[in-house]
Amino acid sequence: MALEHVNTQSDLLPGYRLVLHWNDSECEPGKGITILYDLLYNPPQKIMLLGPGCSTVTTTIAEAAKMWNLIVMSYGSSSPALSDRKRFTTFFRTHPSANLNNPAYVQLFKHYGWTKINIIQEAEEVFVSNVEDLERLCKIANIDIVTRQSFLKDPSEAVRNLNRSDARIIVGLFYETPARKVFCEAYKNNLYGKRVVWLIIGWYADNWFEVLDPSVNCTADELRVALEGHLTTESLQRNLNNVTTISGMSTDDFFAALHPKLKGSPQQTPGYVESPLAYDAVWAIAIAFNRTIIELAKHGKLLEDFTYSDEFTKGVLYDSMQNTTFEGVSGRVSFTSEGDRIAETQIEQMHNGVYSILGFYDPYKDVINFRAGFKEHWVGGKHPRDETQMIQQLRTLDRFLFWSMVSLAAFGILLAICCLIFNITHRMRRLIQMSHPNTNNLMLIGIMLCLVTVFLLGLESDNVQNKENDRDRFFSPDNLYPWLCQARVWILMIGFTLSYGSMFAKIWNVHRLSTLAKKESKREARKSAGRGSFRTTTFSEIRTFSSLVQTQKVESWQLYSVVGALLAMDVLLLALWTGINPMRMEPHKFPPEEAKDTEDDVEYEPLLEQCVSTNDTIWMGVIFAYKGLFLIFGLFLAYETRSVKIKELNDSRFVGMSIYNVVVLCIITAPVTLIINKQHNAKFAFVALSIMFCCFLSMGVIFVPKVLEIYRRKKGDHNDSKKLDDSLPSREEEEKHQKLLAENEELKKQIQEKEEKVKILNERVRQRAAERARLTKEQEAANSKEEPPQPNRISPPRQTIAAEVARDDRHSDSALPSSTGA
Repeated sequence: MALEHVNTQSDLLPGYRLVLHWNDSECEPGKGITILYDLLYNPPQKIMLLGPGCSTVTTTIAEAAKMWNLIVMSYGSSSPALSDRKRFTTFFRTHPSANLNNPAYVQLFKHYGWTKINIIQEAEEVFVSNVEDLERLCKIANIDIVTRQSFLKDPSEAVRNLNRSDARIIVGLFYETPARKVFCEAYKNNLYGKRVVWLIIGWYADNWFEVLDPSVNCTADELRVALEGHLTTESLQRNLNNVTTISGMSTDDFFAALHPKLKGSPQQTPGYVESPLAYDAVWAIAIAFNRTIIELAKHGKLLEDFTYSDEFTKGVLYDSMQNTTFEGVSGRVSFTSEGDRIAETQIEQMHNGVYSILGFYDPYKDVINFRAGFKEHWVGGKHPRDETQMIQQLRTLDRFLFWSMVSLAAFGILLAICCLIFNITHRMRRLIQMSHPNTNNLMLIGIMLCLVTVFLLGLESDNVQNKENDRDRFFSPDNLYPWLCQARVWILMIGFTLSYGSMFAKIWNVHRLSTLAKKESKREARKSAGRGSFRTTTFSEIRTFSSLVQTQKVESWQLYSVVGALLAMDVLLLALWTGINPMRMEPHKFPPEEAKDTEDDVEYEPLLEQCVSTNDTIWMGVIFAYKGLFLIFGLFLAYETRSVKIKELNDSRFVGMSIYNVVVLCIITAPVTLIINKQHNAKFAFVALSIMFCCFLSMGVIFVPKVLEIYRRKKGDHNDSKKLDDSLPSREEEEKHQKLLAENEELKKQIQEKEEKVKILNERVRQRAAERARLTKEQEAANSKEEPPQPNRISPPRQTIAAEVARDDRHSDSALPSSTGA
C-alpha cells in the first residue's frame, strides 16, 4: 500500500518508480544472509535494503550491507545493539530502539515507589543490550536490581528462581513465543496476583496469549489469569493527533484503508502493530531518494548509475536519509545520529484479557502523561509493593501500667513530703533531735528523687511514627531524648546515694562508736584483772560498756561528710561518663512479625527504645562494682551493730533494718533487670516496684515508730524523758544476762555440793567424837582398877584418831572456795 501511494505522487521521484524485491527470512539470520546474497548477485541493481523485521536478522544484514555501500532501513528491529554507529554505519530504522522504553520503565518505578526490581530475559543480543542499558538507568535512579535471570529455550528454571527470590516487580524481555512459555511457568509457580506485577514488551499482538501453541502446556484462560494486571511498554506507532500526514491520510484513514486488505482480523495478523512503521519506512526511502536525485544532478550523476562500490552516491544517499523528517502515520519521523527513531512510549495495562492505554512517556520532558480519567486495574485493588512492607512499630509501655506506677510514685513523693514536714515541725523534740533530723531530711530528698525516676523511666521519644499507638505514648521531643537518658541515670544515682548514703552514714558512726566502746571496755577489764580479782562478767561491766556507747557524742558534720564523700564519687563518675561517652537513644530491632491479615503483604518490625552509649558495659560494670561494695559493706555494718544503741542516734536499729531490705532488693533487682531487659513492660514494672518498695519500706521503718511515739504522748511536750527504745533491752544485754544466770546456777550447784560434803564431814567428826568419848571412859575405868590416873599422858589410839580428824578437816577446807563473789 505504501508503494502504491508513493508511486502515485507526481511530485515525488519524477521519472522513477519504486519496485520492491522481497523475501521472508523467517527471523533466521542464516536464511537472511542467504537471501541477501541472492538479491545482491542477481539483477536488477539494488540501491537500498528495506527490512528485515527481526533484530536478530537485521544485526547480520546491517553489519554486512556496508561492504556493498547499501543503506538499510528497518521497520521492525528494536535491538539497542543496532545503535552502534561504528558497527552499523549505514543503518536506519523507523522502529524506535528498545532502549527507548527503559526511561519509561524508570519513570513507572518512581511513580509507584518501586525501588527493587527483578529481570528475566531471553538470551538474545537485543535483550542483553536492553538489560544493560536498563541497569545503567536504574543505578542512576537508585533502583536496585535484586535478581537477573536469563534463559535460552526453557524458562522454567529462571521462573522458579524468581519465585524463590520472592520477586514482586518483574521486567520481562523476550519474544512473543517464549512469552507464552514464561507466563505458563509463572502460572504453575503462582508468580502472579496481588503481590506481583509484570512489565513486558508491548509490540505483541493483542491476543498473543490466545494463540494455540503446542509447546505451551497451559490454556489461554490460565495465561489470562497469570497476565491479569500486567503492564506493557512500546514505542508509539501511530500519530496521536490524527493529523493529515505526508501521504494525505490521517492515521485513522490509514487503518481504514488497511483493514480491507487484511486476510484476517487485525489481532491475528502478524506485524499488524508495526504496519504504520513499515508504511512510513517506505515514505522515508522515497523522500531520501528524491533528495539524492536532486543532489546527484548537481554533480552530473544519476541514481540509476549507483554501483556497490560507489562511495559518493552512498554518501549522498546517507545524508539525505539523515536529514529526512516528515509527519507520518506513526508520528513524527526523524532520525538521530545513530539512525534511531525518536518517539513517545505507550503504556498499557491488561484487564480481563483486554489492553487499555494508561498514558504516554514523553522522552523530551522525561515524564509520563497519564490519560485523563484513566483507571488502573490491580488484583486486590491496589498496586503491588516491591517487597513485603516493613512497618516499624514502637513497643510502648502499657497505658494502665504507666499511670499505675506513676500514681504510686506520686503517692510516695507525697508521703516523703509529709515525713519531711513532720521532721521539721517536731525538730525540737528530744526524740527527733536524737535521730539527727537533717540527715533524715537528706534521706527523704533522696527518696523523692528515686521516685521521680519512675516517671522518667516511662517517658518515650517521638522518633518513630506509629499512628496507631500515638494516644498511648508519653513523648519527649526527639532531640531531648539523650538528655532524658542522662537525667535518668543522674537522678537515680544521686537519689540512691542521698537516701542509702544517709542511712549508711548513721550505721557507720554507730559501728565506729561501738568499736571505740569495746576497746575502752577491754582496757578496763585488763586493769581489773591486773589487780587479781576473780574474772567473771558482771552486770556492772555490762552497764559500763552500755554507758560508754550511749554517752558517745555524734557530730552532724561526721554524718554529712560521709554522705558528701559518697555524693562526690557519684558526681565524678557520672561526669566522666557523660563527658567521654554521652548516652543516646538507639532502637533495638526485634524479628519481624506478620500482620494478622496476611493478604496485606505487611510485616511489623517491633522496635524498643533503649538508652545506650559507647562502652556502656564498662561504665555499668564500674557502677555495679562500686555500688555493690557499698551495699555489702553497709550490710556488714548493720549486722555488726544490730544490738548497739546510742542516744545520739536513737533510730540506728531501724536504720539497720532498712539497710537489710534495701540491700536484698538491690541484689535481686540488678540481675533480674538485665535478664528481662528486652521486655519493656515487665522491666518497667519490676524496676518501678523495686524502687517504690525500697522507698516505702525505708520511710515506714524509720518514721512510723517516731510518728506513733510522738502522737501517743501529749502534744506540746518538747522534753521527752525517754528515747524511743529505752524500754527495750538490747540484744547484747540480753545475751550477757543469760550468761550471768547460767554462771549463777553453776555456782549454786557447786555450793550445794560443798554443803553436802560439810554435812558428811560433820557427821564423821561427831561419830569419831562419840567414839573417843566411849574409849576414854573405858580406858579410865580400866586405869582406875589397875593404877592411879596419869593426866599428862594421851593414849596412842586417841592421838591417831585426832590426827585423822585434823587431816579430814584440812582436806574439806581446801575444797571450799576462798570467796564466792556471788
